[in-house]
Amino acid sequence: MTINKEELALRKTIAEHRPDFVRQESWRYVRVGLAWRKPKGIDNHQRKQKFRGRPGLVKVGYGGPKIAKGLHPSGFTDNLVHNVADLEKLNPKTDGVRIGHGVGTKKRLEIVKKAMEKKFKVFNARVRTSGSKS
Repeated sequence: MTINKEELALRKTIAEHRPDFVRQESWRYVRVGLAWRKPKGIDNHQRKQKFRGRPGLVKVGYGGPKIAKGLHPSGFTDNLVHNVADLEKLNPKTDGVRIGHGVGTKKRLEIVKKAMEKKFKVFNARVRTSGSKS
């Protein structure tokens, strides 16, 4: 059951026209990774977009639509939850639940149990009922 299908489709079509932003000269040297770094040199060709064929620069105009901000790929909004009381503020029809990293197993079990009762979509349930790790 996917909700917000139109917003997700719009986000996908905009993402298709977005260039792949790669770090300058990452195609030239193995030691330079693909992760984006802004070119900052005063004579830098990529920053100045001096010649054709240079990769694009990350700019605010390439962003996705505002209506799709904060949406999980399932269509639900992504909400961080640390205790059962945080679930009371959310709507199960539109809000998804992501349990905080620092929440222990005992409280995580309580949150997941309550979320299942209220029919929330839990993105990272990760709960084992048995004590073994295998």
